[in-house]
Amino acid sequence: MLRLRRGRPLPRLRDRGGVHPRQRSAEAVSVKRALLLLPFVAGCLSFHRGPMPGEPPGATFAEIDGVRLRYRDGGSGPAVVLLHGFASSLETWLGLIPELERDHRVIALDLKGFGWSDRPEGDYSPAAQARLVLSLLDRLGVGEFDLAGHSWGCSVALALALEAPRRVRRLALYDAWVFSDQLPTFFHWSRAPGVGEALFALFYNERPAEKLELAFFDPDAVPETLVEEVERALARPGTRAAALQAVRGQRFEEMEDRYREVRQPVLLLWGREDAVSPVSVGERLLRLLPDARLRIYPRAGHFPMIEAGADSTRDLARFFSGGEP
Repeated sequence: MLRLRRGRPLPRLRDRGGVHPRQRSAEAVSVKRALLLLPFVAGCLSFHRGPMPGEPPGATFAEIDGVRLRYRDGGSGPAVVLLHGFASSLETWLGLIPELERDHRVIALDLKGFGWSDRPEGDYSPAAQARLVLSLLDRLGVGEFDLAGHSWGCSVALALALEAPRRVRRLALYDAWVFSDQLPTFFHWSRAPGVGEALFALFYNERPAEKLELAFFDPDAVPETLVEEVERALARPGTRAAALQAVRGQRFEEMEDRYREVRQPVLLLWGREDAVSPVSVGERLLRLLPDARLRIYPRAGHFPMIEAGADSTRDLARFFSGGEP
């Protein structure tokens, strides 16, 4: 594991924006096919509110500002909040929650549009998601808290840190997806009315196992339970419509100029072999954030909490306990 402080350079991005070359090629083909079929599929996405078939027994929900959010709340001590990435769920964090719960109250949730939470029409920007999270924490009686985000969830975490600086004590960002030039061509095309609907209707559900393999250093390390959870989530009503709205909400250029305002201590945790959001993105954040440190985990991709679970969880727990990881 490498430990870097602000100001030490890392290798530059091999592929600008952090998009895997195989993914870029597939995106170009997908866009062309979607344009051809646009008249036939552009209106076939729908949103969803309320319970969904197959909800896990004992799952906990709260209705916040008209949105039904699933969450998990356990342990005792200073509060920690965990935010998953795009097209994911709170299950991302299950491997590290028991360790954190030894000394903390740990709250993980499915963000609006993902997991078992509602998929309503509306604003899915990081700022809108952050407001929902704050309202949920108000409901749960949480004042100050430490905060961790993964991938796109880091954009929500940064929005929270900027929105409620007196409540967020420390901030941990795993393989962050928070810059406009990280967005793939597929996402940029999806902003166009009609085109986005066609792209997501045709291709969003395609080959989830292959997409997950691109996010891991070792494809054999992809947990079968993770593949199954993603496949189940894709089949839930409203998933494609909500995912499209979340993509359209990823206008990071509106946030990037404010990242320097984040004054909380920040821990950046990164898989050295991340092909989704390369280490160079972590270096960029290291330069921008006034009080940041970067930990790099060898032989790990976009999910270091899984591929480097023991080391990264130890560093996270130490950081949230006020120590230097």
